[in-house]
Amino acid sequence: MLTVRRHARRAPTLRRVSASADATLPDPALPEHLAPAGFVDSDSPEVRAFAARAAGAATDPVEVASRLFEAVRDEIWYDPHHLSTDPADYRASAVATAPNNWCVPKAVLLTAAARARGIPARLGFADVRNHLTTPRLRERMGSDVFVFHGYTDLHVEGRWVKATPAFNAELCARFGVSPIPFDGRSDALMHEFSGDGSRYMEYVHHRGVFTDLPLDLILTTFDQFYGRGRMTGGTQGAEPDTFVR
Repeated sequence: MLTVRRHARRAPTLRRVSASADATLPDPALPEHLAPAGFVDSDSPEVRAFAARAAGAATDPVEVASRLFEAVRDEIWYDPHHLSTDPADYRASAVATAPNNWCVPKAVLLTAAARARGIPARLGFADVRNHLTTPRLRERMGSDVFVFHGYTDLHVEGRWVKATPAFNAELCARFGVSPIPFDGRSDALMHEFSGDGSRYMEYVHHRGVFTDLPLDLILTTFDQFYGRGRMTGGTQGAEPDTFVR
């Protein structure tokens, strides 16, 4: 099991930011963005099989990226109520066969699947303010800020594009929003507004991009922001809500 250093609870400083990083700075794809890693185990049979099935006959990187995104988005139900502390649960090979998961493992799988199909990819993280959560999740978190929301950065046609495969289409329908599309060329981030035009998601703090998953850092930050064990303590016996399948 993972041993996490514990610190006094301290909320990160939140500031409103643009969803895109500074595109004027050199930011090339590097060999490690194609290589397998501890969590992004793109060379595993499970990831390779998932990526091959999702990509189908597509060979153009733009189309492949779009197909991989849609498969991760819709085949794995988004469930923010079951956060594991076991590192094995965060490997892409395990996520590929899981029926439900949350944004970080789903981003790990998309990153690994992209590398398996020859597309450079890395993990990105940001804190987002969710204006359309559920009472059960808000009570558990004690906040409407999701720290370390995970997405995938894919290098397509010579530049990085961001894609968050978190919310599956069926769940989006429950919340009255359209699923996030990804054409392989433009950023596909969380909905800024809900279906009725009210504020939905707001990116407030970027945490950077990583070649592999910084799991220790994520879980430690959860303890600092939400309280020790609050997000990973289990929800047995709790009333179901919109997120529950």
